[in-house]
Amino acid sequence: MHKRIAVLPGDGVGKEVTKGAVSVLQAAGELFGHKFQFTYGEIGGNAIDEHGTPLPQQTIDLCKSSDAVLLGAVGGPKWDRLPGHIRPEKGLLKIRKDLGLYANIRPVHYYSSISDISPLRREVIEGADMVVVRELTGGLYFGKPSERTVEKGEASAVDTLFYKKKEMERVLRYAFKLASGRRGKVTSVDKANVLESSRMWRETAEEIAKDFPGIELDHMLVDNAAMQLIKNPRQFDVMVTENMFGDILSDEASVLTGSLGMLPSASISANGPYLYEPIHGSAPDIAGQNAANPIAMILSVAMMLRLSFGLKEEADAVEHAVSQVLDSGSRTRDIARDGAVPLTTQEMTDEIKAALLDNEAIMNIMGVYA
Repeated sequence: MHKRIAVLPGDGVGKEVTKGAVSVLQAAGELFGHKFQFTYGEIGGNAIDEHGTPLPQQTIDLCKSSDAVLLGAVGGPKWDRLPGHIRPEKGLLKIRKDLGLYANIRPVHYYSSISDISPLRREVIEGADMVVVRELTGGLYFGKPSERTVEKGEASAVDTLFYKKKEMERVLRYAFKLASGRRGKVTSVDKANVLESSRMWRETAEEIAKDFPGIELDHMLVDNAAMQLIKNPRQFDVMVTENMFGDILSDEASVLTGSLGMLPSASISANGPYLYEPIHGSAPDIAGQNAANPIAMILSVAMMLRLSFGLKEEADAVEHAVSQVLDSGSRTRDIARDGAVPLTTQEMTDEIKAALLDNEAIMNIMGVYA
């Protein structure tokens, strides 16, 4: 297999974790006999510095001509005082729109080997395994008008929460399809007691559910969902919700496992390439220190192998390697126990690559050789 991958390292630790993920993907290609071609582009603050815009046209063109996109992170205090329309985050929103990335998929997986760093007791978090499906191109983040105004002499601001029914339908349908291959439960999160958009969302979920008679559908108000994630995370299988609620709840869910540095994500489209990224930000406080956890980015590569390229065994091999390294006690700073000497970004990457390439048990499991 020969695949073209657009790599957008972005800002801060994005550059460091992207480098590690690319090297793991290259190792997987060598192991299984695939060719991955990497072409680099700019996005976020780095793109602003070079081109005066957070998403240059050449980056969009590169992504559209690729089979998948790997994104690091964007943003940092250097660009915080820029006008809103050219801040790094605008590049992130624009690439979602331009590539038609309508849903973000965030798996939340419990690792028993790092259960001690979860803010929840082991008996509460143990066995948690869920996926958050977040609508990605509608809602408050994209609605118009979105501006500051003056009303009767007083400074004011407005953001618009706008959805078309078809935008709701496609992400809800994806969630049901996903649940059909898991434990068969969808929890749809809204604020239907207050928002008209949420009432439409709930009605649409009920309509879609009729096409999936074997799937259990629950509705949950967003404030209750935030509480239930802490109280009983094991009840969730597939959680689906609109853009802003999903942004907040998926970050909350990710921390339950112990660190934002552990969770990957995939953003899917109807026709174009999918985009893969860790859920964490650019972490400017540790940028350049070789201290960031590369696991979320490496697991994003595993999602790419599975979802974009249909390479299930290769994806399983990468995930097995990550689990084995964690089971061995290796830790980066964000998941290290008190008193432990943490690995650097490069050292953790090297251990995962070594587990992928050199571990006979993993290769036997994946059927590479008898």
